[in-house]
Amino acid sequence: MSAPYPQGLRARDRWILAQRANVARAVLDPQRPHAFFVEEERAENGELVPVATVFLVNRECPWRCLMCDLWRNTLTYAAPLGAIPAQIEHALARLPAARQIKLYNSGSFFDSKAIPVAEHAAIARRARNFERVIVECHPALINARCVRFRDLLRGAKLEIAMGLETAHARALAQLNKRMTLAQFAAAASFLRAHDIALRVFILLKPPFLDEEEALYWAQRSLDFAFACDASVAALIPTRSGNGALEALAEQKKFSPPKLSTLEAALAYGLAQNRGRVFADLWDLERLRSCPHCFVARAARLREMNLKQTQPARIDCPSCGGAT
Repeated sequence: MSAPYPQGLRARDRWILAQRANVARAVLDPQRPHAFFVEEERAENGELVPVATVFLVNRECPWRCLMCDLWRNTLTYAAPLGAIPAQIEHALARLPAARQIKLYNSGSFFDSKAIPVAEHAAIARRARNFERVIVECHPALINARCVRFRDLLRGAKLEIAMGLETAHARALAQLNKRMTLAQFAAAASFLRAHDIALRVFILLKPPFLDEEEALYWAQRSLDFAFACDASVAALIPTRSGNGALEALAEQKKFSPPKLSTLEAALAYGLAQNRGRVFADLWDLERLRSCPHCFVARAARLREMNLKQTQPARIDCPSCGGAT
């Protein structure tokens, strides 16, 4: 069993990095995105619109968040100049038409060591034909650089996704994200003042919370996100796969959420009617526990995402829909 999770920030960085020993990093081409696709998403006006998502390949994020597995699809060095625009061109040449675009880079778009500022204009030229451009960023990097990129889009709406993770202050501190709720709220206020939309990522059942706490704090996190004027909140079931969470699972400090907890959290968010709420269904198979109702319940979650309504719950004679 690994050593207990430490308290100091530098010690936590070392501990998290040490848990990567048996986790493979992908071998990536800096001239190609590691994934891209188009899927439908309900837009702010209620329409279902096609959204292109491009997962860019770039240098690893400087933060060492406890739950992060995105580093597996990053480089250990800075991508050469011209690589990021080339990746976007590669994806767009192979994707069907879309109205919005997500440029996700497994870190922060406004981290200049990941996405060079010198390439913002070239990126904007390729993205400004979309109605909305969505990028992700750590709250610490929300500043005037975001506004300058917004202006480069020449009318396309900029939306920035920030990881709130959880409104549970103590659990948030333990995630090693180096962010407080007050700092998140201040970054959200900056975006609102500069007409930049906010999307919020919320972890469902982060480490150190049990199942009952997970639902309660997912609900409070949704409340916090919409108090910060988020237009979208995405619920992400916390998943293992980065080494650190496997170590915490051995120490009984982490287990993935139940499917029923995801359903209840999404239902709560939709009932508030304060903005769009989506459940992240990537790798939902990890939450499969009942072979009799999983397929129907997964389909119900997809319907909730697309319609932003609550269809009738799935009655399962085997588990009662509680797994």
